[in-house]
Amino acid sequence: MEVLLCFLDYQNHDSGFHFWRRSNMLRRLFGKVLGFTGFTIQYGCIAHCTFEYLGEIVMCSGPSMEPTIKTYDIIISEKLSRQFYRIEKGDVVIAKSPNNPKMNICKRVIGLEGDKVCTSGPLDAFKTHRYVPKGHVWLEGDNLQNSTDSRNYGPIPYALIRGRACFKIWPLHEFGFLKESPNSTSPR
Repeated sequence: MEVLLCFLDYQNHDSGFHFWRRSNMLRRLFGKVLGFTGFTIQYGCIAHCTFEYLGEIVMCSGPSMEPTIKTYDIIISEKLSRQFYRIEKGDVVIAKSPNNPKMNICKRVIGLEGDKVCTSGPLDAFKTHRYVPKGHVWLEGDNLQNSTDSRNYGPIPYALIRGRACFKIWPLHEFGFLKESPNSTSPR
């Protein structure tokens, strides 16, 4: 009888050890999951702030900026120029479309507030002159025959600008800073 009691006592002691061991494993697993979750949240916040305030990577589509930027070209857009009002004539910008706020557009700045812009639509025989109002910019695509831009919807508010496109990273054979407009007659 004494041997049987020792055996039962050993089994109870052993199951307590396994319970403690399982509990310790669950505690370590829970700690690792919490640590990974914290790590993910931290770096998610860093990524969000980087893309919201410093810059972002943008894939372009549409023919309006050809030959400078073509469909499926990937560019880096920085946002500090917009924040500090350093957008200049000749800069390529990413902006919210005034016709569809869910869509972004990529165009070149032709005129800043107070500038007199000489322009015409693709089918217009005569050029017209317009002044860019305060707080607005005049945007046009490099492919004037195939671009919906300020010639169609007028000057856009500066607040719609999301960033300045500064660097092309794809395709690799065009890697580097963006080129000047093929339509410009004088350097910036």
